[in-house]
Amino acid sequence: MLFAFSIAPSGSGSGDGGVSAAVAEAVRVVRESGLPNETTSMFTTIESETWDEGMAVVKRAVEAVAAVSPRVSLVLKADIRPGYRGQLRAKVDRVEQHLRGEEAGA
Repeated sequence: MLFAFSIAPSGSGSGDGGVSAAVAEAVRVVRESGLPNETTSMFTTIESETWDEGMAVVKRAVEAVAAVSPRVSLVLKADIRPGYRGQLRAKVDRVEQHLRGEEAGA
């Protein structure tokens, strides 16, 4: 299962409106989870074996941001595909194959 999510405090308290310090705390939770993960400018994606395992990490990440902000925003998208592993990279690889004009699998 893949979980792509974005967590941010509602207010940053910084003069420039930046939220990077709070977001870093959420990413720290993700990285410490040991699950395969990737962080981009807009989302963090994790890959887990089960719904409960993935959602537990998302919950802890939200709690980390909530520790520094009274209001937290969460955007969550999940790809629930039991029996598949390594999809964090494999999904991107298949798209890249198409871009190179090669046949890609499921």
